[in-house]
Amino acid sequence: MREIACYSASLVIGLSLGLIGAGGSILTIPAFVYIVRTDPVSASIYSMFVVGLSSLIGSVKAYIKNLLDWQTALLFGIPSATGVLISRRIIFPGIPDVIFSDRNFTLSKTTLLMTMLAVVMIIASLKMLKSGMPVTINKSERHTMRTRPLLLQGLLTGILTGLLGIGGGFLVIPALIFWARVPMKKAIGTGLLIIAINACFGFLNSYSTISIDWILLFRFSAGATIGVLIGTKLSEKIPGDHLKKIFGLFILLVSFFIIYQVFGAVRPYHN
Repeated sequence: MREIACYSASLVIGLSLGLIGAGGSILTIPAFVYIVRTDPVSASIYSMFVVGLSSLIGSVKAYIKNLLDWQTALLFGIPSATGVLISRRIIFPGIPDVIFSDRNFTLSKTTLLMTMLAVVMIIASLKMLKSGMPVTINKSERHTMRTRPLLLQGLLTGILTGLLGIGGGFLVIPALIFWARVPMKKAIGTGLLIIAINACFGFLNSYSTISIDWILLFRFSAGATIGVLIGTKLSEKIPGDHLKKIFGLFILLVSFFIIYQVFGAVRPYHN
């Protein structure tokens, strides 16, 4: 039963990534913790591999379908990966575990960062749920107006992603739509490549710190990859504005779940 649950979870994770370009880490980590029974630290590192590999394969399919903007992926993805490194190596360790405490209230690093993530996701979801799509621009217009802002936006998104620990796709897709003015379907394909860059970069910087069950990892990745291929196929048949609203609703629900985890009775993760 556990193997069935494991492969079912991996398919759902890949389906989410392929359909809306997000949901990988926030679904993969609980799957490894609660189904596979790995510790949270190992789960986060396993998640990077699964999400990185399945997103990379999904981005290849998007490229074949002409739904990947290489220039945006590089201009946004490389600074984003740099931002993740800066955040994890410099900013995150510099934040104290307990930021504020008195008799009635304690503000921990975990509470602050997860609350920040939920707030950012709520803002992004409300923008995504609004009717219509932002006005997109053609490649020549993007080339002349976006290079420097896109580099800075990628760096900022990477810093937020690394600082908050999860939320790569939840932050990348809205950034591509509202900042880079990439159409929704192309934003998903481009976002998958950016997520793959960030996840693979993070995995290569972390995998040596734990003992890895490679057989488990490849089996889980195989299920996620199948899910990504199914999800990208489904996304081709759904109008971009509908995908945008599905994405907005999904991240709104996830943000409420995060708030419940932080302030409710169930608290599965602690720093």
